[in-house]
Amino acid sequence: MKDKESLYARKKIGKNSMAKQKRKTFRERSIEYEKRIYDLEQLLDISRSFCSTLEGTKLLESIVFSCMAQMHVTNAGIFVLDLINSENFTLETKQSVMDPLNTQKYIISSTDPIVSCLTDEKRPVTLDYLIATCPETQVGEMLASLQPTLIVPLIQKNHINGILFLGERFSLDAESDTAYTDYEKNLIQNIASLASIAINNATMVERSSTDMMTQLKLKYFFFNVLTEKLDAAMAQKQPLSVLMFDIDFFKHFNDTYGHECGDYVLKKVAQLIKTNLRDEDLASRYGGEEFTVLLNETTKDDAIMVAERIRSSIESYDFIFNDQRMKVTISVGVAVFDHKFNPITNPLKLVNQADQGLYMSKHNGRNRVTYAPPSLVSDEDAEE
Repeated sequence: MKDKESLYARKKIGKNSMAKQKRKTFRERSIEYEKRIYDLEQLLDISRSFCSTLEGTKLLESIVFSCMAQMHVTNAGIFVLDLINSENFTLETKQSVMDPLNTQKYIISSTDPIVSCLTDEKRPVTLDYLIATCPETQVGEMLASLQPTLIVPLIQKNHINGILFLGERFSLDAESDTAYTDYEKNLIQNIASLASIAINNATMVERSSTDMMTQLKLKYFFFNVLTEKLDAAMAQKQPLSVLMFDIDFFKHFNDTYGHECGDYVLKKVAQLIKTNLRDEDLASRYGGEEFTVLLNETTKDDAIMVAERIRSSIESYDFIFNDQRMKVTISVGVAVFDHKFNPITNPLKLVNQADQGLYMSKHNGRNRVTYAPPSLVSDEDAEE
């Protein structure tokens, strides 16, 4: 009798144990499914975030911060191809909790074996794996200085258009393992795929709105931004200035030294204009040898100072083409939106004011800066 009771007790304990195990397995699966659903929702949010902007810098920052948050890393960054010749991957965006002031430049040649390896792998890998697979690489030490825990290729149509690196991981609790699971690697690769598409779209917009010779924005892009900034200036009652430049006697360079010389002058002038601006300012090639600059929240006096600085830097620059030294100068016109004295609602009218100032600079001897009073341009002129 006792043996039967003992056997019954053992069976009962066994059944209870199996029931507990099933309940535990069910809870674990429920937690796993909840995490997968949460991660899918996160991917949708990340996708929306990547699609919300085509501005390169903001997009790259969004990608990096999303990856840092998802993978719990203290630093991350993205190498992207340069816009024109696609010869190098440059670390354009690097965010770090531990070392936010590090502005060192990092470059990977598109011909480096590591790029080919990442293109073939199409998956996240460690730096140790990359170096072991590509011992002839020239950038091993440079990448090692970034202390990546994972390197992720950004693949678009079988071509790599970016390289993401993730830095040191931190644990949410003391018992958590910082090693990447296969699930996490798959998750970061999905994010990388979304990022690659977004970067490709932003690159296409950037190329279509940029003058390939001077690397400045095109006229239509300039007017789009000017319209937006002018509306904001009116609403916030802030000043806004437009500068218009023209290279003096530009035809002389083409006729005397050839069109290659003219291209050289255009490129150098554009470079000098951009060098003398803030990051938030916008320079464009308006057409031919004419350039425009948008100075947001800039008063008349400050706009004239910036214009004079650009004019002076071009005049003093040593232009040399085929061992031939040349003197290059520019004429400048300045126009300023002011909500009291020049409350313009039409961006073309503001540009026409700057153009009139440019005309006055040329009429009065060139190589000078002229402020254009609002009275110079009528409403009819703006509608032409």
